[in-house]
Amino acid sequence: MSLQLQEIFFILSLCLHQHIVFLLDIQGNITQKFEIVQVFGLYTREGFHENFDCPIKVVALHPQFTKSNYKQFVTGGNKLLLYERNWLNRWKTCVLHEGEGTITNIQWRANLIAWANNVGVKIYDFSTKQRITNVLRDNVSLRPDMYPCSLCWKDNTTLIVGWGTSIKICVVKERNATEMRDLPSRYVEIVSAFETEFFISGLAPLADQLVTLFFVKDHMDFRARPRLDIIQPLAENCEEISSDALTVRNYQDNECRDYRLEHSEGESLFYIISPKDIVVAKERDQDDHIDWLLEKEKYEEALMAAEISFKNIKRHDVQKIGMEYINHLVKKGDYDIAARKCQKVLGKNMELWENEVYRFKTIGQLKAISQYLPRGDLRLRPAIYEMILHDFLQTDYEGFATLIREWPGELYNNMAIVQAVTDHLKKDPTNSTLLTTLAELYTYDQRYDKALEIYLRLRHKDVYQLIHRHNLFSSIEDKIVLLMDFDKEKAVDMLLDNEDKISTDKVVEELADRPELLHVYLHKLFKRDHHKGQKYHERQIGLYAEYDRPNLLPFLRDSTHCPLEKALEICQQRNFVEETVFLLSRMGNCRRALQMIMEELEDVGKAIEFAKEQDDAELWEDLISYSIDKPPFITGLLNNIGTHVDPILLINRIKEGMEIPNLRDSLVKILQDYNLQILLREGCKKILVADSLSLLQKMHRTQMRGVRVDEENICESCHATILPSDMAKSFSVVVFHCRHMFHKECLPSPGTFHGVQFCNICSAKRRGPGSGILEMKK
Repeated sequence: MSLQLQEIFFILSLCLHQHIVFLLDIQGNITQKFEIVQVFGLYTREGFHENFDCPIKVVALHPQFTKSNYKQFVTGGNKLLLYERNWLNRWKTCVLHEGEGTITNIQWRANLIAWANNVGVKIYDFSTKQRITNVLRDNVSLRPDMYPCSLCWKDNTTLIVGWGTSIKICVVKERNATEMRDLPSRYVEIVSAFETEFFISGLAPLADQLVTLFFVKDHMDFRARPRLDIIQPLAENCEEISSDALTVRNYQDNECRDYRLEHSEGESLFYIISPKDIVVAKERDQDDHIDWLLEKEKYEEALMAAEISFKNIKRHDVQKIGMEYINHLVKKGDYDIAARKCQKVLGKNMELWENEVYRFKTIGQLKAISQYLPRGDLRLRPAIYEMILHDFLQTDYEGFATLIREWPGELYNNMAIVQAVTDHLKKDPTNSTLLTTLAELYTYDQRYDKALEIYLRLRHKDVYQLIHRHNLFSSIEDKIVLLMDFDKEKAVDMLLDNEDKISTDKVVEELADRPELLHVYLHKLFKRDHHKGQKYHERQIGLYAEYDRPNLLPFLRDSTHCPLEKALEICQQRNFVEETVFLLSRMGNCRRALQMIMEELEDVGKAIEFAKEQDDAELWEDLISYSIDKPPFITGLLNNIGTHVDPILLINRIKEGMEIPNLRDSLVKILQDYNLQILLREGCKKILVADSLSLLQKMHRTQMRGVRVDEENICESCHATILPSDMAKSFSVVVFHCRHMFHKECLPSPGTFHGVQFCNICSAKRRGPGSGILEMKK
């Protein structure tokens, strides 16, 4: 039996055991019953009556039938008959096909009629009255009456054929005019062909996918529930999108032919027909999907699906789903996850937020929800935050401190929390966590002096940040020692960076009783500016000598305000030889300084360096005299004095027979140094000669150039214009290379020497007299 539901007609077919067809509505109620085989109009009293010589298996109407206009339909039995109404309003019958067994399925779309018989599937072009293809049956071992063919049109040119376990997608295409000859104007191309796991009972299109009704039977002939699958066709196979097993009555006794799949275009409704049941399937919407997820307790996926499709869901609310999820998590004991979800689910609903906070308090889980509470423009009542802070203060000092750091101070009554912390400190006055938190609360309350006092007591790292941020320099004038004890480097940098707020004199006064700290401060001050703390340089000599001798000598070298006598006295008292040597040399007593190097340091290298720095012949003489009876010193002198003192002077004074270490090497070095000096002199001479010649040539070229003389030039002697107003008169002008100009008669007579005339102005200024370069006469 074939059942096809149209908008205009209900096609009556021959039932298996009785000639009765029932018309049902969508709820399954019987609306009409027909007991004879004929075609009736659903909206008119008109019907079609005809006697057939064989049973009718299937009937198909022209797809353009209307309530008042129906002209063609086809019937299938052993023949495919076309019925057309002629101009006399009578029915004319035409045989389209016969002789290949019973026709089991007919589908009509636009001008194309497709039907299936025992041999295969044919397609007839109604517009050209031509049959255009024959798609053969693949598995001929299957009985066609037990495994009938399923046909459906996806669109006006795409036919889907299902037979046994095989599916083919056929596309009707226009043939090229040059290829027609005696062929039909259209042809069919199979664009996809693949095998399925089960037997096909029905097909229907769903966008680019296929809805398939499968008859499930294993090799033991066991019949399972039929399956309704959605598949994605590919070129040679398919991809399963979804699969549902259908519960129908007596499915254990049914065969493949007992199931049919029909669909209603435009509504995505699918009808699964079995001998005992009719199942209506429709495309699942997002609400259905969410229902299924909630039923399976997949709340997170349900919430995500609702958020993505919130504009399309009709029966669900995102927040309600979120609340179900939170309730589920709380029941499971996943309090941290539940609290985190509150941030997303509760959003800006402050009433829901407060209800959840009280619920978490009831179950003893305020800690879980505390970090997710609103703290921006939207916020809860202060009492809620205070309740949580008091709870933490009773059970978790570290957690309490974290909340105070993270929560803005305006969320709660600051003074109430300060009082609560103070009460707890009475029981545990040295608790650093509570003290630090109290300092932060004082900072929120702008009581910076109290916060600073606690930070200093705790030696807290944020003390300097607090001072800078809130400009508390006036509050630390009497706490400089405490700051220095905590971190000398940071304290000194802060004091030096803010000298305009805390003067150097004030810092020195505060550190007077702590000279080691005073030295650190003055040392950094001196490093920044050698002149700022000049009045403390005398004091610094003793501080460097006591606490930082390595920096004493650099200080003495760089300071121009240090009293040398005082420095020398301190260094001699402490037997600081290097510093004493430097001070003696700076005070002009170089011979005593050299003596200390040689006698106390016994360092010939330093003695030689000192003598080189001073470049004094008497010092070299003293050094040679002191070293002449000390072979190691002689070796040092031989190796180093070659460029400052004639080595012969030293060699001649060496006693005969004295053993001198490395004498040969020292003499070789002296000769090499001498040769090097000779080479350097010769090289310098060549360079000097070349440079002199180059400069002479340049001077000659310069002197050979002309000099412009015009009415703006004046005589350097009489200061009159150098040129006469009447150029017709004779005149004589002298122009020197220095560009000074004179009337010849104004030039003093002493300006000549051996016939060479010189510029008197340049000669008077001792810049080298310029010789005359041009004499103009007319």
